[in-house]
Amino acid sequence: MTDEVRRIVKEHGRLPVDVDSLPADADLYEAGMTSHASVNVMLALEDSFDLEFPDHMLTRDAFESISAISAALGQLLHQEAA
Repeated sequence: MTDEVRRIVKEHGRLPVDVDSLPADADLYEAGMTSHASVNVMLALEDSFDLEFPDHMLTRDAFESISAISAALGQLLHQEAA
């Protein structure tokens, strides 16, 4: 899942740095991702994983790092499986 998250952030996050060079817990906003780009990332994640982020998860914290995004996706996928 982390590889797919990285790929999506690389394609849609509009970061001025190589996403592959960032640790999983690096702050993507500090690396240059804008709030507009984070919306594009969210939409691409929803398409890729065939899910929808609920309103309560649409926070800066949920999209601030590869790790945070992977954790949010894991939580959503677990809820769908239950």
